[in-house]
Amino acid sequence: MKKYILTALLIIGAITVKAQEINWVTLNEALALQKENPKKIMMDVYTNWCGPCILLDKNTFHNPDLVEYVNKNYYAVKFNAEGTQNITYKGKTFGNPNYNPKKANKNNSPHEFSNYMDIKAFPTIAFFDENGDYITPLKGYYNAQQLELYLKMFNEDKHKELNTQEKFNEYFEAFKPSFKS
Repeated sequence: MKKYILTALLIIGAITVKAQEINWVTLNEALALQKENPKKIMMDVYTNWCGPCILLDKNTFHNPDLVEYVNKNYYAVKFNAEGTQNITYKGKTFGNPNYNPKKANKNNSPHEFSNYMDIKAFPTIAFFDENGDYITPLKGYYNAQQLELYLKMFNEDKHKELNTQEKFNEYFEAFKPSFKS
């Protein structure tokens, strides 16, 4: 009987761990998925050597409330800003022709798509609308409650109304995070 209980607990534990994972896809996959079911894209732009990128992954992207919100409302993309993945965006293919495998975990050649988005700081979270159009980058580390403001702002298209610093400040001051820390 103890074996069955232990097995059941392990299965429940595995399901719980799986339930707290963001459903990461590639940008190419997200853009294809948008054609069937339009959602915004949240893209984690990282490098292998970036300490704050690792913390963002470990702390922020494993927050259960954030995971649930992102999985429901966004296509989540992981993008190595120094990687080799080919990306086709707006009819153009981007790669990393100067990638050096000997520098895989060091400062390597920037990916052409990183340059296209003008991303030079890591981590950066880039947002795209339901049509795959680039909205904006958020540079730096954010905890779940800090990122919640932006996730909800972009998802609800509030950013379109916040066309002055004063309007953004009002939104920021009035925002009450609901994600648990």
